Amino acid sequence: MSRLEQRFAELKAEGRSALVTFVTAGDPGYDASLQILKGLPAAGADVIELGMPFTDPMADGVAIQLATLRALEAGQTLVKTLQMVREFRVDNQTTPIVLMGYYNPIHRFGVDTFVTQAKEAGVDGLIIVDLPPEHDAELATPAQAAGIDFIRLRRHTDLPISVGFGIRTPEQAANIARLADGVVVGSALVDKIAQAKSADQAVTDVLSLCSALAEGVRGARR
Repeated sequence: MSRLEQRFAELKAEGRSALVTFVTAGDPGYDASLQILKGLPAAGADVIELGMPFTDPMADGVAIQLATLRALEAGQTLVKTLQMVREFRVDNQTTPIVLMGYYNPIHRFGVDTFVTQAKEAGVDGLIIVDLPPEHDAELATPAQAAGIDFIRLRRHTDLPISVGFGIRTPEQAANIARLADGVVVGSALVDKIAQAKSADQAVTDVLSLCSALAEGVRGARR
């Protein structure tokens, strides 16, 4: 059983939804981003989606597009994103991490190399927004063969239902948690980084919001 399957099974047994948090790797800089990543589980995140910055994030909203630009300007690369996962896994072997992004950087990196290094780093799943099912052989099939879950934005019947559009407050998170297997929050956390006056404040504000959201989700029993 994968870390993702294990986590959702545990939460189902507890009768509650998962809090799934999204942040962009390298935003606002490598060190602060790593602090945020490492701090999210203690702040209540059950699953972490980690965005892989790309120069043309066409499927993302404005907040995440700007986060991607900040990360790229700070020097974030796919190699550094995988390194962040490795550093996270030094102290955390239980929280699932899903990398989310676009196929082009992976194709340039080399699919086989990427899959091997992602698995070694401790990546549990992939969401590649611009790779349709008819191209499964390019990445989905080798990723799954390596033990990395390949997750579609549209739900399959055998996967948990996670909802994540426009959730910004603990109350909204609680309302969704009563209906879905997972509550995904991204833009609200990313906006905290954008609004922070320093990297330290970004870390504090993101983790504080995560804690408040987690309280809302955990208080909404299904």
